[in-house]
Amino acid sequence: MDDESRYRAVCSRDSRFDGEFFFAVRTTGIYCRPSCPATTPLRRNVRFYPSAAAAQHEGFRACKRCRPDAVPGSAAWHVRADAVARAMRLIADGVVDREGVDGLADRLGYSTRQLRRQLTAEVGVGPVALARAQRAQTARVLLQTTGLPVTEIAFAAGFASVRQFNDTIRKIYETTPGALRDTGPGPASRGRGTAASGGRGSATSGGRELAALGDRGSSASNGHGPAAFGGRGIALRLAYRGPYAARQIFDFLARRAVAGVEEVEGEAGSRVYRRTLRLPGGPGIAAVHEADGGRGWLDCTMELTEVRDLTAATQRIRRQFDLDADPGAVTERFAADPALGPEAAKAPGLRAPGSSDPHEGAFRAILGQQVTVAAARNHAAALVAARGAPLPEPSGGLTHLFPDAESLAEASLEELKMPRARRGALRALAAALAEGGLVLDAGADRDEAEKGLLSLPGIGPWTAAYIRMRALGDPDVLPPGDVALRQALARKGDPDTVAWSPWRSYATHLLWNSLD
Repeated sequence: MDDESRYRAVCSRDSRFDGEFFFAVRTTGIYCRPSCPATTPLRRNVRFYPSAAAAQHEGFRACKRCRPDAVPGSAAWHVRADAVARAMRLIADGVVDREGVDGLADRLGYSTRQLRRQLTAEVGVGPVALARAQRAQTARVLLQTTGLPVTEIAFAAGFASVRQFNDTIRKIYETTPGALRDTGPGPASRGRGTAASGGRGSATSGGRELAALGDRGSSASNGHGPAAFGGRGIALRLAYRGPYAARQIFDFLARRAVAGVEEVEGEAGSRVYRRTLRLPGGPGIAAVHEADGGRGWLDCTMELTEVRDLTAATQRIRRQFDLDADPGAVTERFAADPALGPEAAKAPGLRAPGSSDPHEGAFRAILGQQVTVAAARNHAAALVAARGAPLPEPSGGLTHLFPDAESLAEASLEELKMPRARRGALRALAAALAEGGLVLDAGADRDEAEKGLLSLPGIGPWTAAYIRMRALGDPDVLPPGDVALRQALARKGDPDTVAWSPWRSYATHLLWNSLD
């Protein structure tokens, strides 16, 4: 898009572009999302930025009406596979807060100078400013919706000092942390699920907004919250753009839910998906609600051992539920296709489910080799029961974290009733991950990861492709040799699948669903 196209999107308040770019108004010093409901400014007063951090860096403060710092992330960072996209995914996961810019650069194989130059060219600022913008967003919602002390919020959001926290809040929001807290509903709103900000933009587009916080469990869980886990409960609104085919993704996850680490409660249309999370500060639990009523977000409750894990936990669930996707682009590509057009019309907003833990996703792909979904689920449940790390306290049906690579690398795995070669493939994968020879994380180079996977014994093209699609979130994968896909493609007259790029992962799910 050029600036004139962007301005037309602003004039029409087109929410499809929320997160894809931001605009700032020179005369007011405020920046907004494209769908902001405020009066459209004159073109001569508008500047455009590729990221909220870039607008903040230029001295603009976030609009209090549309909360542009809380929009879904750009879909481009999930489609693209270059260093900038990988860096953006890792920054969103909190790597800069945990490992610093040097750690981020090391993961990507670049010098800090090269990385800073590439990010500045693409998104207007370097990694420090991008991480600071993310910290400010986390701090704002914690201030406005929790009773946590300000000092605890500063460190929970990832700031190195209270002074840095105060300075950032003043710069981005032009107010003090105390005054910013006064503008939110506060802890008194527990049980009402109130939004942290008003206005048409925030009400319809949502944002990664927190709604309430309690000491043990959140009112937003609607009776499906953790029963015993001792973490701190935080309720969020996980924003997405366009329509969202919640039924299909909950069906997919429900069929594959592994006892001990996942469970799905309730009836279709009002289900709650719950799972355990392995986080830097300790175990966590996420509960995501199916019913959204077209509001533009899914309700989610996080139970965290450490509040500072909020950013990482949120991003991992967003990846699992594919919340940063651009369904408009997918629909546009498939609309005129005779094979996929009718299927896409049946499920507007279809997502390609990812994985909250790439290592877990990779192990489960091997467990699913040449067996039914039910058999794969049973193998995974046996592995969890024998090798998983127990939670400090069970929470309903959630009892364990999925086993990590270190615990599987030297294990006999005799508890798995499967061919010896497949157990060997699990151990080989675990050893490669534990030793660092294979990297599967939010910022992994997908091509290099696939090559590394194919070099391991017992991992063939189907398994590597499935891992690439789900564990690494690649939107452009058709797993070769998949029996169900072959059957679906034959029914469609063996269409030209190359034309579906770069959305072949979505085509895969449409074709699988067509068999149902």
